[in-house]
Amino acid sequence: MNTIDSRASLLTLLATLSFKLGQFKLSSGGTSDYYVDCRLTTLHAEGGRLTGLAILDLLSEKGIVPDAVGGLTMGADPIVSNVATASAYRVLSTSGAKLIQGLLVRKTEKVHGTGRKIEGFCKPGASVLVVDDVCTTGGSTITAIEAIREAGMNVAAVLCLVEREEAKGRPVVEAAAGGVPFFSLFTANQVRAEHLLHLK
Repeated sequence: MNTIDSRASLLTLLATLSFKLGQFKLSSGGTSDYYVDCRLTTLHAEGGRLTGLAILDLLSEKGIVPDAVGGLTMGADPIVSNVATASAYRVLSTSGAKLIQGLLVRKTEKVHGTGRKIEGFCKPGASVLVVDDVCTTGGSTITAIEAIREAGMNVAAVLCLVEREEAKGRPVVEAAAGGVPFFSLFTANQVRAEHLLHLK
């Protein structure tokens, strides 16, 4: 499956599995006439595979080679696992491919055991792709960016699966990211259009 097929197939799954019309309260406190529950796709066997491939393809296209992928639990959790696993498979099949390790940022530090805020890979100086499932206000993404930098790692780029294109989303994330690239695989309008197409 090539880059275009992976991305198109992922869009179809997001539109059919994750996109819902109705009246919904968002985590930001606002309301919306639609909701995108990306976890229904990223935790789906084929959706997870496509998520990992689509993100690796985008990184390759943009020339970004991070040491790790990470984000705030729990929206980022399946994305992180999917990308890390896809990178391992790609190393086996593609010359010059690189393993991308996974890390998760806790919302609060553990109060027992190691007391860490970051689980998984954590190496000062490493470059990290920060991921999230949906970007609305960017709060979750910014929390992850701050924790990763506090741990001595660098943010290589920021990526979300679906961007809601809210006024406070992308600009706030880009300001917090300090000039590193911000990518979205899809906009909410693209997912909505695909959803409506499949209703016909």
